[in-house]
Amino acid sequence: MKTRIISIAAIAAAICLLAGCSSNRNELVILHLNDTHSHLDPLRDGSAGVLERAAYIDSVRRACGRNNVLLLHAGDAVQGSSYFPILGGDLETDLINALGYDCVTLGNHEFDNGLEELARRLSRTKCPVVCANYDFSTFEAGKYITPYTIIRKAGRKIGIIGLDCDLSRVVSREIVDRIPALNTLEVANKWAAYLKNEEKCDLVIALSHLGYANEPGVDDVELAAQTSDVDIVIGGHSHTYLEDATVITNATGRQVPVVQDGDWGRRVGKITVK
Repeated sequence: MKTRIISIAAIAAAICLLAGCSSNRNELVILHLNDTHSHLDPLRDGSAGVLERAAYIDSVRRACGRNNVLLLHAGDAVQGSSYFPILGGDLETDLINALGYDCVTLGNHEFDNGLEELARRLSRTKCPVVCANYDFSTFEAGKYITPYTIIRKAGRKIGIIGLDCDLSRVVSREIVDRIPALNTLEVANKWAAYLKNEEKCDLVIALSHLGYANEPGVDDVELAAQTSDVDIVIGGHSHTYLEDATVITNATGRQVPVVQDGDWGRRVGKITVK
């Protein structure tokens, strides 16, 4: 499994590789996945598989303490194997609950069966679902989607903002034309400033399904560069395998790590924040 460390002093990050957990109970460990796409069984090469992911996540929680581990998914948990068209995403929802995700964001494929079906699945999802750059307030799904959430782990107050890609390019027109789109950079800066300055969060994470770089519209690199209060960008959508975090200078000159871990659950990203 992929492992990273981000040691933060005033959120100025030095990045290196780390295996395992230390005895420091103030360390925050962030485990992140993206674009698992209903791949629940191991692949032919033996990689991936939800049981393998569950075993790894459990081992980190045991080693580091459950209250020190933050588990996130950056979108597209569904669509990509026969489980989704046959079972309609219920199994993937059950597994999000069973693995104990702390927060997830929406990818484009979450909309594949329509807004009403998405609302049905979200009503069964036990963790916060975040997406700030689309307005779901007039839909049933809007009862379960918030722009951000706040989670306390490892003695820290952590704000998480969700951002989805340009749905007009990747979702059926009859679905996407119903959902008002908001300016991605404006809402990211708005909610990051609110979380940092009003809620006094120690860490602000953008949980993004924008894509890593050179994507239509805003991508993760641009997001990191043009925001002021986002501390880490955890991405998805482009299925990019980043061996190490890409460090981007943000709008105020601070260094912001951008991470993503490919697709299909072949890897689980691990970030340790000191």
